[in-house]
Amino acid sequence: MIVTINRIFNNAMRLSLPLLLLSHAASAQTFPGYHTSNYAGIHGVISNPATAAGYRYKWDVNIIGADVKAGNTYARFPKSLLFNIPDTFKRNRDYFLDTAAQRQQNGWGMAEIVMPSILYAIDEKQSVSFIWRLRSSGNGGNVPTPIANFFGDNYPNVSYTGKGLNVEHTAVTAHMWNEFGLSYARVLKNGYDGRLKGGITVKILGGIAAGYAAVTDAGFVLNTKRNATITSGMLRYGYSEQLDDWQKPPVRNVKFFNNLGVGVDIGFIYEYRPDNGGFGPYETSDADDYKFRIGVSVTDIGKIRYTKGKNNRDLDLRKDNVDPNAITYKKNESLQQYARRLNNYFTPVDSSEEFVMTLPAALNLMGDYNIDNRFFVSASAVIALTAGKQSITKTYALTQLLITPRYETEMFGAYLPLVINHNGQADAGVGVRYGPLVLGSYSILSDLFQRRVNHADAFVALRLNPGMFKRKSSKGIGCPVNNQ
Repeated sequence: MIVTINRIFNNAMRLSLPLLLLSHAASAQTFPGYHTSNYAGIHGVISNPATAAGYRYKWDVNIIGADVKAGNTYARFPKSLLFNIPDTFKRNRDYFLDTAAQRQQNGWGMAEIVMPSILYAIDEKQSVSFIWRLRSSGNGGNVPTPIANFFGDNYPNVSYTGKGLNVEHTAVTAHMWNEFGLSYARVLKNGYDGRLKGGITVKILGGIAAGYAAVTDAGFVLNTKRNATITSGMLRYGYSEQLDDWQKPPVRNVKFFNNLGVGVDIGFIYEYRPDNGGFGPYETSDADDYKFRIGVSVTDIGKIRYTKGKNNRDLDLRKDNVDPNAITYKKNESLQQYARRLNNYFTPVDSSEEFVMTLPAALNLMGDYNIDNRFFVSASAVIALTAGKQSITKTYALTQLLITPRYETEMFGAYLPLVINHNGQADAGVGVRYGPLVLGSYSILSDLFQRRVNHADAFVALRLNPGMFKRKSSKGIGCPVNNQ
């Protein structure tokens, strides 16, 4: 437990800091705020595949896109570190700890690259899409603040000498994978005052790398700075065998069809259309105007199976005369060497040679109100379905609620996302769509008014559709039949 949390803390600061400070250059909930837009096209399929049914254009192509977010509840960083990242981090200069908090401490990071992808409208009722994404997700948390202070504030923190510390359950997981998705969406019912749409995406998953570690029922006491006693506890950990032979640069490790798995997204959208004039599905293109719509989807249903590194063992942590510094990760030490050293220091316990990493499944809810075909306001929620203690081989979504007023025309869109997550962090951001370019962040406005930040996000994308090649913008929400 000591070595696991200490290593996580020190490496997480170095690896996540650039993401934390990129809020003005690179997102969360994939393209937050913009993802509920009528013009989201291929990007909207990511959060709800039903959005592609009855799409306004014949086709929509993503050229490239990126979405990044990272954060924690324990440490804040000056924004100035973006321009000068130190070799070593010094407390109260490079980071500031919330040592007096009464809550559990958590950290998270998610990133993805949306590779070339396409939506194609077969007719006014049905569409197919191909979506290619490279994704990574990591979570760590449920750490009591005294435990975070012991490991994060001048480890081993001698102010806890002679005091018994306990960890009921804390875990960290990380996962990187590739996915090829084929999506189908259709108008299921077209009535006189409403429309029901449904969609499904089936994804071929290719696992690149994964790892997990969890400490349960642990108790320990620091006797002196160089001596501790661990009275109870189990460390269950594992990582994919690919990490034993990890290459530089990281792109050399990307194999599209290693560790194959299958994933599914499924969604539905109901649109209320009071202005159909009684003609139902036989109305003109004006019938595509809705007054409000509601949507529900479940995304990232799926798992990937991995073979563990050959030295992976669960460990019984009970031991006297533990030197805290002797069991920390050493510079330039390989994971295989480190695992072997831990096995020799603690008592190995046999465990499975494989593990199954669950995707960050989420329930997505959406409501969208059309004020006048230019001004809209939407509310959306992401609810993590794999959070909790039931399994340790998983990553999970960040539960959050987002409200977004927006203004949209065919070539331009402006978005003002307001978000609060399950850690109680509230943010305001901005997004812009101009022609083929989409960029934004749901936390940038909040971060601009803070000297130090503990979470941030950003997104950017380039995409094309027929509307970008028109000389004159159409009014309202168009129909695929009229936008070919």
